[in-house]
Amino acid sequence: MTDRSPPCRFCGAPLTRTFLDLGKTPLANAYVTAADVAAGRDRAYPLHARVCDACLLVQVDEAVPAEAIFSDYAYFSSYSPGWIEHARRYAAAMTERFGLTGASLVVEVASNDGYLLRHFVERGIPVLGVEPAANVAAVARAAGVPTEVVFFHRDSGRDLAARGFKADLMAANNVFAHVPDIKGFAAGFAEVLKPEGVVTFEFPHLLNLIDEVQFDTIYHEHYSYLSLVVVERVLAAVGLRVFDVEELPTHGGSLRVFACHRGAGHGERPGLALVRAKERAAGLDRAAAYDGFAPRVAAVRDGFSAFIARAKAEGRRVAAYGAAAKGNTFLNYCGIAADDILLVADRNPAKQGRLLPGSHIPIVAPEALIEAAPDDLVILPWNVADEVVESMAALKARGCRFWTAVPALRER
Repeated sequence: MTDRSPPCRFCGAPLTRTFLDLGKTPLANAYVTAADVAAGRDRAYPLHARVCDACLLVQVDEAVPAEAIFSDYAYFSSYSPGWIEHARRYAAAMTERFGLTGASLVVEVASNDGYLLRHFVERGIPVLGVEPAANVAAVARAAGVPTEVVFFHRDSGRDLAARGFKADLMAANNVFAHVPDIKGFAAGFAEVLKPEGVVTFEFPHLLNLIDEVQFDTIYHEHYSYLSLVVVERVLAAVGLRVFDVEELPTHGGSLRVFACHRGAGHGERPGLALVRAKERAAGLDRAAAYDGFAPRVAAVRDGFSAFIARAKAEGRRVAAYGAAAKGNTFLNYCGIAADDILLVADRNPAKQGRLLPGSHIPIVAPEALIEAAPDDLVILPWNVADEVVESMAALKARGCRFWTAVPALRER
């Protein structure tokens, strides 16, 4: 094994197959100031995704420690109305399906600002959030959601269980991909879950990433890109088994995987067999199926670069909406800078007044975007494009053209 073949973070086999190499890019959520740029603090790191020939886990090299990414975090879930509604529906469905009451305990790992658990609190169901970012956890506590500030792992899970936190339901939304030690992370759920408890994991489905060329969801804090076939292997390694799967529209197509202890009484549901069959049909159980992705990504980049060149030639002013991590991967891979896109609007005040990493495009409030009156608006978080089009109706009424660029340039 050489430096070019790091070990798989799950099974340890050498990684010799490239899925996509995006070169050096900055951290996708590391929004910077003009002073940071002047001082050279806007650093870039290799972003190379590989697939393990042995276990099929798609993963990026660990170029940056997790503590450097998640200890102070700029993403707050509550700024997305669509995601809040998703959380509300989840709380209602899980409460009914598993008969949760005031005697139950719901634990969410990577609970962010309490956006999900507050819906259980409103139902009188005890909760506990587990969140590594102290700044975000403080917001959750202020909203009445008890929150532990800790990185979840086998050891922290064991500590929670020893202190009496045993869960009837655990939730982990869009976090499974964010951990370097994926097996150790999964083991924490086995520690906290009651014998008949249920844990649900939501994550963007690798099948959709490949089919829809969603390469912009690849960034340093997403250490893994998950299929059901891999998640079943990881959970089985820590004594958990999957008994149901739901396909969701969130984040461009996600899975909600239901798991329990190996000996629990939850029977397999039809959704599990359905997704297994879809992945087999797509070849996700064979390493060779992951080849050929890079040329499709390059075609997306070239199409967008041509769009920007045409806009400049025609004197059209281009702006963007959504200072999202996926947008930063996209813009940096395409080589876009502040002289290509004049500004990006975002509802999150924590991002406003800063610059996008790498491209250095200024981040403003949506009201400033409307005042700027661009000719074209690129919606970077394409997964909430309909929501953005509706909220920016005033711009559309003035003749502004709205675009998404993944999986191909499309006017909205």
